[in-house]
This record gives sequence, structure tokens and C-alpha cells, in this order.
Amino acid sequence: MTTTRKTTYREAVREALRDALTRDERVFLMGEDIGRYGGCYAVSLGLIEEFGPERIRDTPLSESAFVGAGIGAALVGMRPVVEIMTVNFSLLALDQIVNNAATMPHMSGGQFSVPLVIRMTTGAGRQLAAQHSHSLEGWYAHIPGLRVVAPATVADARGMLWTALCDPDPVLIFEHASLYNTAATLAEQLAPVDIDHAAVRRAGTDVTVITYGGTLAKSLEAAEEVAAAGVDAEVIDLRALRPLDDATIMDSVRRTHRAVVVDEGWRSGSLAAEISARITEQAFYDLDAPVERVCTVETPIPYAQHLERAALPQQSDIVAAVRRVVAGGG
Repeated sequence: MTTTRKTTYREAVREALRDALTRDERVFLMGEDIGRYGGCYAVSLGLIEEFGPERIRDTPLSESAFVGAGIGAALVGMRPVVEIMTVNFSLLALDQIVNNAATMPHMSGGQFSVPLVIRMTTGAGRQLAAQHSHSLEGWYAHIPGLRVVAPATVADARGMLWTALCDPDPVLIFEHASLYNTAATLAEQLAPVDIDHAAVRRAGTDVTVITYGGTLAKSLEAAEEVAAAGVDAEVIDLRALRPLDDATIMDSVRRTHRAVVVDEGWRSGSLAAEISARITEQAFYDLDAPVERVCTVETPIPYAQHLERAALPQQSDIVAAVRRVVAGGG
């Protein structure tokens, strides 16, 4: 009999860190306030008491410095997990991530690898205003040399880290802040989590809803709402944002003949735009209606709760897009 337990997304990430630290002495965690304070979102709470300050390293408030240190540690054989409080702060380490970590294997002719994992919180919905709330993972998904993943479920939050640490190239893990308190039942013995392929979270026949991270739950709720009106929506969780799993997306679109892409990033130059373009390139003649996109309003994220909610993709927006695309197909 399979033993199960209920746990939260936050606890699942902490378990993943503990598991990696226990399995491999080369693994260590570094970032701001991750030690005595336990992390900005309490993910690393208790780990410094368990593993000590050599492996749970509090850093100064300098993203460029500690991300650079993580790259150096990876180059000499360590397996660092670098935590950046929020994706907005990662912009202070763009040179290290984009010009160093992503390019070094290529520029060295394959002589060096950078087995670095960078975890960061992304997303809005918590009234943290414009400098702590944006969804910039699509920017990083633009960069060759990086692998970008977004665990949307508790199981993926638990299982993706070890798979990422086994990758010889840098992996960026985006954890949506709204997910930390979500809970689910997990098996005690978990299989390795795939970070190469998308997952079909709800099978359907009438329209494909493509999403990831913090908008997965809203997309699933929207699918249940339109089901009451006789529309059977398939929901795909991308999981990996770079490289994208074109095969799973196109297989679904060729069956449903309609697509809605839900992305918390801004519409212009977005991940949703890339996915829409790929569908047009690879499955144009299978479409019965234009691809719909549901994205964040193109404004810095507001502080006021009602304005923040209005700016972000909501279940009602996804339902409206699904209805339009189904009606557009006749």
C-alpha cells in the first residue's frame, strides 16, 4: 500500500532542499536572510540548525555578488542552490546570469559546465507593489544556455530540485508566491520529476488552455466553469518554460483545434506571444479560431488590492477567452 501525507508547497520546497543537502555534500544553499531568519517566505526555516552555517549561507544584500559566487562554486565542482528573494531583484544579477552562467559552456567550447540552480519567487497578488510583484520568467526563457522551470504543484515543488541539480547547465526555478500556502497529498516515495515535458492536468476535447505556475489553478477552475456550459477544456501545465515542450502543446491543439494561452507576464513580447507564434507555425491548419491570450495588463503592478486584481489574469478572464475562441470556431 502506498503511504501518503498532506503537505504545503512551502514545506515541499523545504523537503526538497533537505533531501538534496543530505544526498550530496557538495550541495549548499546561499541567499539573503535564508539562515537565522529562515527565508523571506520561511522556506529554509530550520535548515541552518540542521546543516550549519557552512551549508546554509546568509549573504549580503548584493545579488550580483552572491550569484557570481554561486557560479564560481559551480565551476569548481560544488552544487550551489542560490535563492533570490524575488524575480525583480534578479535584475541586479543579470550580468552574472545572462553573460556568465548561460554563456560559459559555449564560450569555453564545452570545457566548463555551470551546474547551478537559482530559485526565485515570482508573481503578484499579495499587494507587494511594483518592485516585488512582476512575472519576468519569460525574459529568462529568451536566453539560450539557461533551463527555466516553474513548478505549479506541490509534487513538482518537491521533486524538481533534485532533477535540476543533476543538470550540468544552470537551471532557474520560479516559485509563484501565491502557491506557498497551497496544500496537496503526496506519496511518501516520490519518483524523479521530469523537467523536460509539459503535463496535461485536465483532459478535454474542445479547447486547449496552456498555462504554468500561479495561473494553473485559475485555468483549472475556469475549465470547470465552462464545463457546466458543455465546453470541454484541456489544461496544459507547461512546467518547463525553456525549452518549451512543443510536442505536447501541438498534440493537444491538433485535437481540440482551439487554444488559449494564460500568462501572468505582460502581453507584448511575452511567453504567451512565443507560444502563440509556435502554434501558428506548427499547427495553423489545425486551428478553427485564432489563438487567444490572457495576460497581465501592461502597467507596473499596482499596490491597491482592487487595481492589482484588475491587472492580473483572473478566472473570469480565462472563461471569457475560452468562450470567444469556441464561438469563433463555429
